[in-house]
Amino acid sequence: MPLRGVSVVELAGLAPGPFCGMVLADFGAQVVRVDRTGAGGDVSRLSRGKRSLALDLKRPRGAAVLRRLCARADVVLEPFRHGVMEKLQLGPEILQRENPKLIYARLSGFGQSGRFSKLAGHDINYLALSGVLSLIGRSGETPYAPLNLVADFGGGGLMCALGIVLALFERTRSGRGQVIDANMVEGAAYLSSFLWKTQNSGLWEQPRGENVLDGGAPFYTTYRTADGGFMAVGAIEPQFYNLLINGLGLKSEELPHQMDTNQWPEMKKKFADVFAKKTKAEWCAIFDGTDACVTPVLTLEEAANHGHNKDRGSFVTDREQGVSPRPAPLLSNTPANPFSKRDPLVGEHSEEILREFGFSQEEINQLKSDKIIECRKIKANI
Repeated sequence: MPLRGVSVVELAGLAPGPFCGMVLADFGAQVVRVDRTGAGGDVSRLSRGKRSLALDLKRPRGAAVLRRLCARADVVLEPFRHGVMEKLQLGPEILQRENPKLIYARLSGFGQSGRFSKLAGHDINYLALSGVLSLIGRSGETPYAPLNLVADFGGGGLMCALGIVLALFERTRSGRGQVIDANMVEGAAYLSSFLWKTQNSGLWEQPRGENVLDGGAPFYTTYRTADGGFMAVGAIEPQFYNLLINGLGLKSEELPHQMDTNQWPEMKKKFADVFAKKTKAEWCAIFDGTDACVTPVLTLEEAANHGHNKDRGSFVTDREQGVSPRPAPLLSNTPANPFSKRDPLVGEHSEEILREFGFSQEEINQLKSDKIIECRKIKANI
């Protein structure tokens, strides 16, 4: 795998950080997740392929343990607000002084500078500040966030993983690490570059929810079927639109021009009436194998069992029969090999991790006795 041999220390945090760490682990990195002591047995659902060390960073000796780990690691991933790591004496100036090759990835909501850098927030706040949220929503309704995918996972976790890989590549030339300031506001804005570059192209000239790609067009939206399912329509190009019209059993000469925006509301009603007459399966039978750009809106369970996805092995099943997406993209020579075992318990690997990083058994016993670390083992079923 492409990241085999790369050592990552991930500090426990919410979804974006764990996702970033999981991406690195899926592609071969050795990821140690540093969990909080007293956090209980379970960790984030995004801990596939990681090991857990439970460590009290608020105590000086706990911070000293982390410094020893980072002295031998390639990457440290921290998800806190600006200034938190500095208060713990774990900022990049200290850690990179001890390990100049260390890549220090900082994943935050608002970034390491600016007036909001020390404020709390969530995906919807970062999306709002990026400008993207203003464009998402139905006509006449308030803006709404598409789950927490855009800022948390796309602009945050995935952009941070990209930054880490770029820094690892640059290090092969310079031999030195660097600090990565990854944040959800700028990450979400960068993901929306197409929107910025096409502001005056006609794609976004109408109010929210009345444009081609935001649900305003009758040929780029979703429709309810007779059985309560949904079909997604994305027939933008004229040749695809004609196939849509044919599949719906309509006659193009009896319809207004595709780009007559004044007629879009009426056309959406007409298309909705037609889609409501057949089930999702019946529409799939009509449109599957065509270029009409009409596909079923699948539930998670349906997606995992869809013929195309099964052909490609797009979803994987772990040993506990849990299903999740296969890591992407698919590399021809060094594909990801996601870990199939269960996620670790908090502190499950504390002792073995410290031994690997040069701690003696005596030191480990003392840290355990002083509650600087926690160790948790799986009880065998008899």
